[in-house]
Amino acid sequence: MEKPYKVLVNNLQEFSIGEKSIQDLDMLPQGEIAYHLLYHNEAFAAEVIEKDFAGRTYTIRINSNTYRVKIASPLDDLIKKMGYSAGSSKALNSVRAPMPGIIIGLNVKKGQEVKKGDSLLILEAMKMENAILSPKDAKIKDIFVSKDATVDKNKLLITLE
Repeated sequence: MEKPYKVLVNNLQEFSIGEKSIQDLDMLPQGEIAYHLLYHNEAFAAEVIEKDFAGRTYTIRINSNTYRVKIASPLDDLIKKMGYSAGSSKALNSVRAPMPGIIIGLNVKKGQEVKKGDSLLILEAMKMENAILSPKDAKIKDIFVSKDATVDKNKLLITLE
């Protein structure tokens, strides 16, 4: 059974869209931001005006109407149910382990300047490597783990200033 994507349009209407619906959409690029869409034998002109990949929000124009679209994948729903938030805009001063695992890479040193989105460390959990990213532009204040350390969920890894 396929898990649908949840799509919120203009913060008013929510839709569930499955992989089959996406595959049924006939879309041809007409430049960098413009597309020609054919859906159920009806043609549409679409343009991507703004895109925020991290926040999964897009502003699109279809024919002459503009829509603000937020897309949540099945993984986003799972992350939310686990009590986390994907792409959180909160700029924290501490970085904690999102799940139990092993630190297999440490990419920063105390005192180092980092930018929002820089990889701070790599956490291996459930045989998957997860890059833990900086939530903001900051300086590394302290590092509380080392390579090969085992960590529990919510363990303090790094503090930022």
